[in-house]
Amino acid sequence: MKNLTSLQQRIITGIGLLTLVGFIGWIDNFLMMWAFLGVIYIFAFYEAMKLFKLKSSSAYFWAVLLWIFAYAYPNPDDLFFLVAIIFAGSIAYLHNFDKRLLLPFLYPVSGILFFLILYQDFGILAMAWLLITVAVADTGAYFTGKAIGKTKFSDTSPNKTLEGVFGGIILATVIGTYLGVYSDIAPLWTALIVTFLMALSSVFGDLFESYLKREAGVKDSGDLLPGHGGILDRIDGYLFAAPIMVISLRAFL
Repeated sequence: MKNLTSLQQRIITGIGLLTLVGFIGWIDNFLMMWAFLGVIYIFAFYEAMKLFKLKSSSAYFWAVLLWIFAYAYPNPDDLFFLVAIIFAGSIAYLHNFDKRLLLPFLYPVSGILFFLILYQDFGILAMAWLLITVAVADTGAYFTGKAIGKTKFSDTSPNKTLEGVFGGIILATVIGTYLGVYSDIAPLWTALIVTFLMALSSVFGDLFESYLKREAGVKDSGDLLPGHGGILDRIDGYLFAAPIMVISLRAFL
């Protein structure tokens, strides 16, 4: 891979990821999905610890224990609040406990828990709806921005343009709404609202990770994926979109 250009690495890695995700989706088994998301979860947690400049072996213990509990517990989103209570008690009792250790449990752990909840409560087609919508929002924003982008979207990510963001959200909303209706998960207006909220939130998920990288003074969250960077660089938009999708589906269905 080192002898290939960055674009070639990106394409090969992208094809590999799509093949793997497609295979996991085709199997459509909760244990396999939990294990697959668990691998993503651990690498994302490791990268977040580096971005937040934290060092604690006990944090990894709690992260692994939390994911094990998520396999058997019927409402994994409750588990984050359990962790928050344990951390709050530790802070009060130990006094010198590093409060920042809660941060990687907020990001990315809570977002990945919602991935599992989405699959558990709404099935593999809902996962496909999420994956495609966020991918279209990101790709649409890139090409629209390249074609007509002039207005800077945010100082956090200078390369993003307002026109690109709007283009990505509109394209993702159209395609994602069709997917939501076609998969028989939601009626038209519900699918439209849910998809729009997903696409919008994914933009800010990407922006938030850009903010963390700027604060940490790094270009990528890691180097696990040749041509793409780290795990967080690939799932940043999903970490905001997945909770929004679950919450909105629960609200409107």
